[in-house]
Amino acid sequence: MKLCLLAALWAGCAAWACCPEQPPPPADDQVIRVEVRLVNLFFSVRDRKGAYVSTLGKDDFEIYEDGKKQEIRFFSRETDQPLTLGLLVDVSRSQERLVDVERSASARFFERVLRAKDMAFLISFGADAELLQDYTSSAVLLAKALDRLRLNASVSGMSPTGSPVPPPGGPRGTVLYDAVWVACREKMRGEVGRKALVVITDGVDVGSRVKLKEAIEEAQRADVIVYAVLFEDPRYTSSQYGGVSGEGAMRRMAEETGGRVFRVSRRESLDDIYDTIQTELRSQYSAAYAPLNQAHDGSFRRIEVKVKNRDYRVQVRRGYYAPAD
Repeated sequence: MKLCLLAALWAGCAAWACCPEQPPPPADDQVIRVEVRLVNLFFSVRDRKGAYVSTLGKDDFEIYEDGKKQEIRFFSRETDQPLTLGLLVDVSRSQERLVDVERSASARFFERVLRAKDMAFLISFGADAELLQDYTSSAVLLAKALDRLRLNASVSGMSPTGSPVPPPGGPRGTVLYDAVWVACREKMRGEVGRKALVVITDGVDVGSRVKLKEAIEEAQRADVIVYAVLFEDPRYTSSQYGGVSGEGAMRRMAEETGGRVFRVSRRESLDDIYDTIQTELRSQYSAAYAPLNQAHDGSFRRIEVKVKNRDYRVQVRRGYYAPAD
């Protein structure tokens, strides 16, 4: 999150206020406005065994922007800071046998993760994206919205390999990137604090109007961490999509925004993955710095957070977009 602090310094203003007929004060006594833009980071740390490390302090970290060391202005262990959460559920044809599991596990996830000050929303996506529940802190309302998850597929034909082919300019197959873009731009950009998207999908996009790069950029501009949960029906990933996997695209989206990729399997259920995400969200650190480069040029700035203990690994977004004048 990028914040602006506005400091106004007044000198001799009391006398001027009570005598408005006097000439204006000299330039040295006029208001001085100083804008300091802060970059907020939320990140987690794990040891070599994958366990979360939540006992570190400010002096254990160094932050670099475009290779230049920055001064950490604020630091804290954010286990209880309010969370803004979006859940995006794939309801395209490739997920038709998985929706029931997604529905029940997601309801349990909301019950466990949401606290009084947290807010969450639910979007389903297939041939198009639909907001099923706007911001709420009620797990009950979110569960009712999950009950409305329905298959959303609109495919006019099939390719020779059996994969769906959306007609040009018409209905589409799985608008995954569009859904992420809309969630970040329309729902997350105006929020502050910790923000995360959990996307349940096989990772295959068919027919989005925005590209993967644009979806990632929008997530970065909204300061959103993306957690991708790969939930696949082998009938589609091995046959209809010709063996194409969406893991690469989802891994790129997660890593660029400071999130992670999970895969539902016999070893790790969707419930297990939700528990891991919940633990991570409650084990984050928060740090803020005023970048040495205060130019409002809209450029992308690379971020690196280093921890002094080399046995630890920091999970953080790879950068942010500076504001543009």
